[in-house]
Amino acid sequence: MRRLTSHQDAFGLEMRSYLKGGSPLEIVERDDGYIDTARSTEQYFALFENWPKRQRRGIALVRGRTVLDVGCGAGRVSLYLQKKGFRVTAIDISPIAIRICKQRGVKNPRVLGIDDIGRLRPMKFDAVVLFGNNFGLFGNIRRAKRLLRQLHRLTSDHAVVVAETSNPYKTTNPSHRRYLRRNRQRGRMSGQIRIRIRFQDRATPWFDYLFVSPREMKDVLSGTGWKATRFIDGDRASYVAIIDKVLDTRMTTSPERL
Repeated sequence: MRRLTSHQDAFGLEMRSYLKGGSPLEIVERDDGYIDTARSTEQYFALFENWPKRQRRGIALVRGRTVLDVGCGAGRVSLYLQKKGFRVTAIDISPIAIRICKQRGVKNPRVLGIDDIGRLRPMKFDAVVLFGNNFGLFGNIRRAKRLLRQLHRLTSDHAVVVAETSNPYKTTNPSHRRYLRRNRQRGRMSGQIRIRIRFQDRATPWFDYLFVSPREMKDVLSGTGWKATRFIDGDRASYVAIIDKVLDTRMTTSPERL
């Protein structure tokens, strides 16, 4: 998904409403008509002590000096890492989100979508963070492999990606299970969902978002120069993957589960 216009930036408007004292829920609409309103906008502003345990453990494994925060939202990850002494570049397709980041003290926020990360060259990053299930921004396996190869070129030799996602198979919801089956029948990955974010009378464009099991993540990473070395389990379906850069893309080992 490309940079959002002011009429499409439902995500940014949702966060702006929260800053003005509102209590919006994040409304996610799936292309089969399913509506999810389970998440509070407050999550994008949470202090470190209120992060899920899997995220607190994962962020401790960020290394080096320079970090790329992909899908930075209101900048909570960037602000935490800045305080730890990292030089952070924060990117998001939402212009309002980036303005909020600037207001909150993020030093280098940029309006940029994941498809345009090539424009960051010749910058080099030691770590890439994709929290808030933002491994899903890769969209589908083909696009993921292309973007992961780009990240390989944008990162230092011993870089790490710390990425959060959810295992789509860990659900008892009949609607979700039907959607997984429909995806497989259409030749898509089971967890490749098509969604948009809504706020009042505004909505983002439709976009693909990818949820994967740990086994599927290994398939996505294969041949890209990245290897999942640890999985940090969270509650229910969510987990954080520690993905190390490998210079020999033939390397294969079983990741350690924490």
